[in-house]
Amino acid sequence: MTAAINKSKDIGAPPGTLHYTGEERGGRVRITLIEFNEKEFFEQEFFDLSDCLTHVKENMVVWINVEGVHHTSLIEKIGQLFNIHPLTLEDIVHIDQRPKFEDYDHYLVTIIKMIKYETEMRGEQLSLVLLKNTVISFQEPQGGDAFDIIRNRLRQSKGRVRKLGADYLFYALLDAVVDWYFNAIEKIGDKVETLEEEIINQPRKESLVELYNIKREVIYLRKQVWPLRDMINNLLRSESEFITPNTQLFFRDLLDHSTRIIDTVETHRDLLSSMMDIYLSNNSNKMNEVMKVLTIMSSVFIPVTFIAGVYGMNFTYMPELKSPYGYAGVWVVMLSVMGGLLYYFKKKKWI
Repeated sequence: MTAAINKSKDIGAPPGTLHYTGEERGGRVRITLIEFNEKEFFEQEFFDLSDCLTHVKENMVVWINVEGVHHTSLIEKIGQLFNIHPLTLEDIVHIDQRPKFEDYDHYLVTIIKMIKYETEMRGEQLSLVLLKNTVISFQEPQGGDAFDIIRNRLRQSKGRVRKLGADYLFYALLDAVVDWYFNAIEKIGDKVETLEEEIINQPRKESLVELYNIKREVIYLRKQVWPLRDMINNLLRSESEFITPNTQLFFRDLLDHSTRIIDTVETHRDLLSSMMDIYLSNNSNKMNEVMKVLTIMSSVFIPVTFIAGVYGMNFTYMPELKSPYGYAGVWVVMLSVMGGLLYYFKKKKWI
């Protein structure tokens, strides 16, 4: 679900030291440049930062997407060119950060987990830096992101994104990521509903394992969405000049979305806990039914066993042993005792 974290090299390192904490990766970092205004649009992929920056034009909104944060030298170079604080760069390459927002004098930065849910949940760290007329996004190369819908709007000049500034693009990227949270919640909800019916109607041994896996996903999602709401709250309380009053209205809507996500996650969490109790109760009830049957059988056969034991002692002077009706009589007594006990249990509604 999450990448392996390696922080052993950070021990004793001074603040601002860039050390990538994710899985070891190879290959080049892909940089995508998109710049636009209401009338113009440009998009191109680069593998060299200097070549990318030569295409940046003034009086246009610039979006630089860096896919791959494992090359710390490149991240450090970007930080020098755009005057990004070393502590921010350190957070970018440390992929185990909690969602957070920080307000610097000449830029804003948000760090959030981008949740992707196909057969299982995967999360990758996304860092967004908002400068004047520029947005820089840093993400891990995980094969796809949440931004295709934003790219299509920019290419086709749909919606507000081509008409408004970099702060609205900043909002749109965050909104696209939050939409993926809804997609993950919907898929988890489908799995919870299916598992709930199975546990109530015909629980299996595998049901407990599946229940545990879903619960892990919900806990992981919960750890991301609670700080997400705080992050958006802090962003709304910021008095930064990079966020215009018009865009703040959209961030309020994003805050409402995060609250809805939290409510749904908490509902799933409570439901999963209830399902665990139902599963354990069903198993306990089944065990009680088994014990009930065994107890009734024992109660019925104990007196019969006693009678059979008495007449199996083989003493010479036992009057019933010489009786021509002794064998049949013992059977009548034993069957009568069994029938009487079963009638008594039935009357008491024990069976």
